[in-house]
Amino acid sequence: MSDHCNHHEGCGHDHLGNDLGPEDNLYTQIDKDNVVALNGTGPGSDIIKPWSERLDTSKFLESDADDQLIIRIPFTGSIRLRSLLLKSGPGSQTPSKVVLFANKPNLDFDAAEDTPSSQEFEVVESNEVGEYPLRTVKFSNLSSVTLFIPASQGADATRVEYVGFLGTWAKRNQNPVITVYEAQANLADHEKIQGLDGTHSSIGH
Repeated sequence: MSDHCNHHEGCGHDHLGNDLGPEDNLYTQIDKDNVVALNGTGPGSDIIKPWSERLDTSKFLESDADDQLIIRIPFTGSIRLRSLLLKSGPGSQTPSKVVLFANKPNLDFDAAEDTPSSQEFEVVESNEVGEYPLRTVKFSNLSSVTLFIPASQGADATRVEYVGFLGTWAKRNQNPVITVYEAQANLADHEKIQGLDGTHSSIGH
């Protein structure tokens, strides 16, 4: 495919040499403890790895009952995605394609089939991390992204070894402070008014 790079050196990533890799790697902004995998043989968090561990195949996510997978990935901030980083396979265990949904954290398999996607692309077999550019306008102000893998490239199970993202983030806006004004004064909340004995009120008389 012309819109991704299969070999990470060709993307200009490795020369940075630090644990996070590319400066806009969003590994630290992924809420790893709450990553969910549907129809997976292990926890979805296994494939959320630091850049330095992207080629480590000791931890991976494999589909269980069939070759479909859903991976729900929440973020800790407000995210603007530029690229998806993906390492999968080997061979026919590589996903045939990946379908992405922005801010759809509760999708199940039936809904994923029927809901319009934010973007999707075919996946090429590779031993390296592929970078798949995303349409940023579709992936702005994100709190989560859901990956749906509808099929493998022929195997009974699909296998994913690494998922990462490139982009920018900002602290999520907190809910505004709402001041509630009393519609009617509650005497229990205020100092006693001299002259009231608690049995009646002469206010207004």
